Amino acid sequence: MSSAPAAHGAAPGPKFAEHFASLEVQNHAARLGMWLFLSTEILLFAGLFVCYACYRFLYPEAFAQASRHLDLTLGTVNTLVLITSSLTAALAVHYAKEAKNNLVAVMVGLTLLMAVGFLVIKGFEYSHKFHEGTLPGKHYHFAGLQLPGAPMYFTIYFLTTGLHALHVTIGMGVLGWMGLRALTQKSFGPNNYTGMELASMYWHLVDLVWIFLFPMLYLV
Repeated sequence: MSSAPAAHGAAPGPKFAEHFASLEVQNHAARLGMWLFLSTEILLFAGLFVCYACYRFLYPEAFAQASRHLDLTLGTVNTLVLITSSLTAALAVHYAKEAKNNLVAVMVGLTLLMAVGFLVIKGFEYSHKFHEGTLPGKHYHFAGLQLPGAPMYFTIYFLTTGLHALHVTIGMGVLGWMGLRALTQKSFGPNNYTGMELASMYWHLVDLVWIFLFPMLYLV
């Protein structure tokens, strides 16, 4: 490993691997790798969106009726929570560039708090679905809606929102790691903020996917 030169008595500069010519090249490669990874995640959700579109075309009335059994208020609150969490994640990157590590930790903490809130609200929604019987596939037993295609709607609902919740959980782990680094190692600065930037990019993907899921599922 090589490192950027540091002034006498200053903290050591950010390190870069020997197979990179400079720290700038390493950071560029890291960003490119993250964009490629995010593109595969988008392809994953895009396949589910296509599946939704096909079944909605086949069962338009069932999908319209089924969507009315989702809690629009909770869905809207969750949307606002995620959008706000993207703001705090972006501010964490901003403060990382300015070497304000304590503020990075605060912004990450706020983002994690909102992520927990999102999952708790989603948990309430899931609990209601289990109680009501609006479950995926053969487990569907809601007497209030017996149209063909309704079980498929809730299959897609649980699959897409469950996969999204998994990504929220993974994002929380990555952001938590960055927040811990900021709090304990004071490791971020003008030349060393790429880790926080990549974690924020992943979180923005989580937000973006939900912005598609919300109208698709709740506003049919």
